[in-house]
Amino acid sequence: MTSILNSVSSILSSRVTSVDGVGALSLRNQESVEFTRRRSGWTTLGFESSGRRLVVRAAETDTDKVKSQVPDKAPAGGSSINQLLGIKGAAQETNKWKIRLQLTKPVTWPPLVWGVVCGAAASGNFHWTPEDVAKSILCMMMSGPCLTGYTQTINDWYDRDIDAINEPYRPIPSGAISEQEVITQVWVLLLGGLGIAGILDVWAGHTTPTLFYLALGGSLLSYIYSAPPLKLKQNGWVGNFALGASYISLPWWAGQALFGTLTPDVVVLTLLYSIAGLGIAIVNDFKSVEGDRAMGLQSLPVAFGTEAAKWICVGAIDITQLSVAGYLLASGKPYYALALLALIIPQIVFQFKYFLKDPVKYDVKYQASAQPFLVLGIFVTALASSH
Repeated sequence: MTSILNSVSSILSSRVTSVDGVGALSLRNQESVEFTRRRSGWTTLGFESSGRRLVVRAAETDTDKVKSQVPDKAPAGGSSINQLLGIKGAAQETNKWKIRLQLTKPVTWPPLVWGVVCGAAASGNFHWTPEDVAKSILCMMMSGPCLTGYTQTINDWYDRDIDAINEPYRPIPSGAISEQEVITQVWVLLLGGLGIAGILDVWAGHTTPTLFYLALGGSLLSYIYSAPPLKLKQNGWVGNFALGASYISLPWWAGQALFGTLTPDVVVLTLLYSIAGLGIAIVNDFKSVEGDRAMGLQSLPVAFGTEAAKWICVGAIDITQLSVAGYLLASGKPYYALALLALIIPQIVFQFKYFLKDPVKYDVKYQASAQPFLVLGIFVTALASSH
């Protein structure tokens, strides 16, 4: 055994070739030594021999006990605000509660909260009474911090290998939070969201637990979006539409079901807006092209290339809104249609100014400039639905 180890050591020092942490060695007479390194670190080597083939593998280790192989400090200039919001450019943090908040990505909560507002407005039954305000705030907590937080945490967990390429300083790939802590957070947020949904059903006097079913369905959609074997995000079209529906349709339906009844025209309009949500989701895919390609995920920028994907993105956003404006006009609501059209124009201007120029460099500027107009357009559509 000692002679074998000496031979392996000699060959390793002279004939190693390594790519992204995985190396392979070729020995004479078709014998080979292979080794694999986990991001969690090396442990005791195990040996297997089969015919004329010698395999050397590193055993799996507990990521909580072995220091992460990625640098333990974020690049200089990281922002503490970005860290709390859960966006790129975050400062490295050791406080566990701040790390937990970062995993829930608070920056992604507002669209869900706004969706509840739109649903309540579309119901035509919301009144500015303490009870209705309290109901809506509780529904926003369910949709935003709880279920969106659950969605983002579980997505980060299943994306940990991709993040190790794209954003190695994020909490999970850097080892700043353990596997058990992440799993606990997922369950607490999920059960909290479902529990609030049940409370709202009782408060609204529903004989059928509509909000609980919506919350349960949305949670299931979030899971199959991120987790194998289905992992909808592997397909750019299906995954991004599912993401758009969960960000626009589901919170709208929750808000409307809380104060009124879902109607077929509202379902059609919200599903149309989910196509716009597909376009919004594509915006976030451009910054992850390298990792998506390495992991075999067929995001639209990977499948079609950056140039084609950016036009698909703006087309999905603009054509959807123009279709909704046409629907409102045909429904005898010309003033709402004109208001929506007025909100589409600045979005197109910002698309040419930022996004179409460079979707990676200007993605944040584009979203900060254009999306407020999209959000207002959704609210205009909600008001139109209530009349």
